[in-house]
Amino acid sequence: ARPPAAGGFFVTPRKGTISPWSSKATVILRNCGVAEVRRVERGIRYTVTDAAGAALPADALGPGLRVLHDRMTEGVYTSLEDLFDHRPPAPGRTFDVLAKGRAALDEANREMGLALSEEEILYLAKAFAQARRNPTDTELVMFGQVNSEHCRHKIFNATWTIDGEPQAESLFAMIRHTHARHPEHTLSAYSDNAAVAEGHAAAAFRIDAATRAYRFEPDQLDLVMKVETHNHPTAIAPFPGASTGVGGEIRDESATGRGGHSQAGLSGLIVSHLRIPGYAMPWERDLAPFPGRLATPLSIMIDAPLGGAAFGNEFGRPQLCGLFRTYEEQVAGALRGYHKPIMIAGGMGTIRRSLIRKEPVPPGALLVQLGGPAMRIGLGGGAASSMDSGSNTEDLDFNSVQRGNPEMQRRCQEVIDTCVALGEANPIHSIHDVGAGGLSNAFPELVEKCGATFRLRHVPNEEPSMNPMEIWCCEAQERYVLAIRPEAREAFAAICARERCPVAFVGEARDDRRLVLEDEHFGDLPIDTDLGVFLGKPPRMQRDVRRRGRKHTPLDLAGVTPRAALERVLRLPAVASKHFLITIGDRSVSGLVHRDQLVGPYQLPLADCGVTMSGYQTTAGSAMAMGERTPVAVIDAPASGRLAVGEALTNLMGAAIGPINRVKLSANWMCACGEEGEDAALYDTVKSVGHDLCPRLGISIPVGKDSLSMRTRWAGSDGTTYSQHAPLSLIVTAFAPVTDARLTVTPDLKPGASALLLIDLGGGRNRLGGSALAQVFNQTGETCADLDDPERLGRAFAALQALVANR
Repeated sequence: ARPPAAGGFFVTPRKGTISPWSSKATVILRNCGVAEVRRVERGIRYTVTDAAGAALPADALGPGLRVLHDRMTEGVYTSLEDLFDHRPPAPGRTFDVLAKGRAALDEANREMGLALSEEEILYLAKAFAQARRNPTDTELVMFGQVNSEHCRHKIFNATWTIDGEPQAESLFAMIRHTHARHPEHTLSAYSDNAAVAEGHAAAAFRIDAATRAYRFEPDQLDLVMKVETHNHPTAIAPFPGASTGVGGEIRDESATGRGGHSQAGLSGLIVSHLRIPGYAMPWERDLAPFPGRLATPLSIMIDAPLGGAAFGNEFGRPQLCGLFRTYEEQVAGALRGYHKPIMIAGGMGTIRRSLIRKEPVPPGALLVQLGGPAMRIGLGGGAASSMDSGSNTEDLDFNSVQRGNPEMQRRCQEVIDTCVALGEANPIHSIHDVGAGGLSNAFPELVEKCGATFRLRHVPNEEPSMNPMEIWCCEAQERYVLAIRPEAREAFAAICARERCPVAFVGEARDDRRLVLEDEHFGDLPIDTDLGVFLGKPPRMQRDVRRRGRKHTPLDLAGVTPRAALERVLRLPAVASKHFLITIGDRSVSGLVHRDQLVGPYQLPLADCGVTMSGYQTTAGSAMAMGERTPVAVIDAPASGRLAVGEALTNLMGAAIGPINRVKLSANWMCACGEEGEDAALYDTVKSVGHDLCPRLGISIPVGKDSLSMRTRWAGSDGTTYSQHAPLSLIVTAFAPVTDARLTVTPDLKPGASALLLIDLGGGRNRLGGSALAQVFNQTGETCADLDDPERLGRAFAALQALVANR
């Protein structure tokens, strides 16, 4: 690279990172025979001059420099010498627990942002004292990732005491209760990367591994369902955060059983007020300065939808559903809102009935990494996502930034699809996607029952200077870990070579439940431990909380004219057109989409659900729809949960499903746990939805996710400390097999004589607390809508299904 002109500077990807563009461009050059090129990268050279024409150095631009680069993914440099610098591998560290005791672990917890609790620190100190050795940084970071709230869901598995009364069940037990009451039509729940429900017999279009010819093959194709959140990475760097959120959810579907395939996706965002320059809304009050370390709501809504859509477009998956809401208010003196946003990504796909169950990993099985190389990105994302925004150091927030490469993930998917097409000859025993915690979380999950020996330097690595912990724990995306049959090694490698998909055989399964990581470069063992220490049973969390009684002011609309109300409500993002969020994404790729978001002759974005078909020779398929009413939780959290279920079901009614027990729900729970009253609100909402509502409706929740650190803390320029926390937020996604996609109805007025019917599921109460109308007048209200009569909703669902079936 040429040095910039005097006073000029470069903006490139941050040193120590490799952009997705670089990865793809380098591979293209190599495939074209330009083998001498080790890496190609792109950047922008700027020369900024003053009024007299003299070039200004970068540091003279001050705050103006932020306009020229994204500080989370790019850097400003006057020299590019270090950009392609490949230094020798760095060694790992050990922490002297034997001499210093828990003080050494306190130091590690603080330095590396492990988010370990007091109980976990004591547990580790005892474990390593008994083993009579000191832990390595690799082992500690692995423990922090594997046992983070993000990965282990400690709050959902905790024991609870509320207002001094011990509670009988954990949150997760109440969710599982829905499946225990209504297991019908569910084939896999709570035991894999995604849930599986009964689908349809269909002719699958597959490739013959021997002849390379495509053919239609009769099969039983069942419904894979998953919905994830990627809130913390999107708050830090919106485009890559949303992009990798979509990519991670696709991998969850692919890594179900012994190989699945995602058909269609959804995505959604909830943020604080947008505050669009020159387009201020009257309800967008300035309650506090915005935290400088987070992306603004406007930048999130510009970049994150593009990131999510870009991944789906390049990978080749249509996006058929979504949501967008803004909320920010001061309620009872507390700041409520979504400075830490919700970024939700989900989808549905298909899986062969014969491949739903993973096989036990036998000793001697080959352990494989499929996909891209290790890079110094996404380090600590699992632990960082488990912490309040603002409680981590800024350097560690930088390390949580990720990057997506959908083209690499497409190659991985082609390898998986080829293995799936082999049927009983599928070489895959088990498969997991690589997400939070990187290989340190994925491989232990894969070999939990048997143990394994790994060779660190067999892991593909684009940044040789990384130390063992960084190689093992980084969250480089578009990777899977697999256990395959040893005799299938050459055949599997040939499949990967055909798809130009990187593959590395990095270890073998054992039979003693030990996890050993060998580092040939330094001649030591960064990991040498019993898996029971990491995946056993660290101390169970105890939650002792109290409910908080709140008195709300009745809604006051005196003097508000219908016209004024309408003009405001129609401008609220939750109500306004989502057309700009829809047309950026492909909605028809695959040729199996029957119903996307745009309906009628004017292609209005009004569809309630997305519908796909199971194959090219059938009209049977699957449908999905979303529901949420998060602002209502400020008044009545359980009511907001019930309304989310109700909205998801009413949105799904337009598809030909049949009995309501064919519907399966994903529940994604967001909460600011630790904030006064919020833990109890979460418990009460889970109990209402899991113990009461869903069993009464006859439906179950076989899949979901929680993100329980929805609070932001920051200091203003004058040193004042601020805190904002989100309302308890339950987002429900309903999935169901569809008997005939052609029967799907849409909510647009048709030409000719017709009648509009009001089906009043609220019983004439017309409650407006927590509504869009209340929000645009900066009010909350005291009485909110609710799903008071589940049986009435069930009857309405059955009646609509009868009408749809008899169109």
